[in-house]
Amino acid sequence: MANPTAKTELSTIGKLPARGRALGRGYIESITIVPVNQAPEFSAIVTDVDKYAQPQRREHKQDKNQLKVVEGSRLRLIWLGQRQVPGIEAGTEVRFEGMVALHGGLPTIFNPRYEIIGKPEFQEYTG
Repeated sequence: MANPTAKTELSTIGKLPARGRALGRGYIESITIVPVNQAPEFSAIVTDVDKYAQPQRREHKQDKNQLKVVEGSRLRLIWLGQRQVPGIEAGTEVRFEGMVALHGGLPTIFNPRYEIIGKPEFQEYTG
């Protein structure tokens, strides 16, 4: 049995498990906002921090009736009940944590914990 108090190691998206608890980091590639007449849901596609790294690709067959899934360096974060998540927009670097599961052929974390990783402000040379 796994130790529930054990710390989860920070991973790149390409190395996240297909299922289970994960802690990762990446850039928001795109966001999706659903129409007003649908249940509130906000989703974002996250790519690896190191865009030049070649992710290890893993193939999974869940059963005969499901498609073969090839995982790469993309992950979907979905916030249920939210129409917008402050600070989450294309280009933002985030650290996230949650339970990974395959949803629609893409590794997905529902209602993740997240932290926006800020960039240092530009310091003008005065001298």
